[in-house]
Amino acid sequence: MKVFRIILGSVLLLGAAAITVRGLSKREPPAVEVQLASAKKATITRTITGAGKLQAATTVKISSNLSGDLTELLVQEGDRVKVGQVLGRIDRERFEAAARQAQAAASAAKAEIQIAQVDADRAGREVERVRALVEQGMASQAELDRLISDRDGANARLASAKQRYAQALAAHDEAQSALSKTTLISPIDGTVIELSREVGERVRGSDFSEDVVMTIAALSAMEVKIEVGEHEVTWLKKGQQAEIVVDALENQTFTGQVVEIAQKALIKNPGTEAEVTTFPVTVALSTRPPGALPGMSAEARIATETHESAIVVPIGAVTVRSESTLPDYKPPVEGTSQGMRRKGDTLARVVFVVDKDNKAHVRRVRTAISSDTEIEILEGLSENERIVEGPYRTLAKELKDGDRIKELEPGGPGGFGRSRG
Repeated sequence: MKVFRIILGSVLLLGAAAITVRGLSKREPPAVEVQLASAKKATITRTITGAGKLQAATTVKISSNLSGDLTELLVQEGDRVKVGQVLGRIDRERFEAAARQAQAAASAAKAEIQIAQVDADRAGREVERVRALVEQGMASQAELDRLISDRDGANARLASAKQRYAQALAAHDEAQSALSKTTLISPIDGTVIELSREVGERVRGSDFSEDVVMTIAALSAMEVKIEVGEHEVTWLKKGQQAEIVVDALENQTFTGQVVEIAQKALIKNPGTEAEVTTFPVTVALSTRPPGALPGMSAEARIATETHESAIVVPIGAVTVRSESTLPDYKPPVEGTSQGMRRKGDTLARVVFVVDKDNKAHVRRVRTAISSDTEIEILEGLSENERIVEGPYRTLAKELKDGDRIKELEPGGPGGFGRSRG
């Protein structure tokens, strides 16, 4: 009886173990929860985005290369001014005195010319008179030679007087020019955006440095200067259309176009791991946004290229995987040119296509342009095929070829969604 119980217990134990092993062998791994999307045909535009500051297309700093006290300011910040309008004046007294002194010197030099001219004319007539007498034998050649020398000296003094007069005129013109610069004139139509000096302050201008009195900007034409990365600037051309959003002007979009692309890079943190290379790009607004002022933050979106009827997918659906992990991977043969070129494992752009059995299969794709949200697929995918879009970590690292998937619905746990079914 005891032996029978032992045999029965062993049989039951072996049966339970067999059932357990059989159940475990048939159990599939749990489905991976993912977000799904579909490839579709649509119009896609490559856009390049950059942030910057609004500025007037034309900004002029009003200064003087003269030093003197500021005696008048005829405008205030925010005033609109016209070209040629008087903006202010610097003390004129010493410059007026210098102009009068230069005028007097020019008059004196002119009088010297008149005196020298009289002497030269008289010496010339005397030479002619004595030459006639020499020909008649009534005067000596020595006397004629002396008069000719006197005439030449008189002509030289006349030429010198004319040179001193020209010099005096130049000094007078310079003094008048300095006097005119004591009046500050607007060179453009625009708006006074900054006053840097007040009446009574001393303006210390020179030919080597400027002492700015005020700044005028032509606000009717505005632009935004952005910085674009070195890999994006190659797609930019003058005349390309752009959309501009000004942070301070909510829910408004303005149009513009690229007017300038810098030919020299800006390199930040050179020689370090944080080195960044950018190129300044200027985008001119078609019209001045109402209420826009220089210095406001803005963002420009430049449309560089558009493709019609392209196969597009969400940009997050395209990921990269190591070549060696792909099902169709073929190791390069050593000694061939392909094997010599491939010194290490390379990366391939892929998507995960979902079949009718809800299994994800990795597939190589060739991409083209991308927008902010979508990317164009040139090869490897057809319209309406279902693909995995996310979550990012699952798509980039965890999902494998042949994995069973389960679609998430928006609003579920973790911010990605809840499982269907």
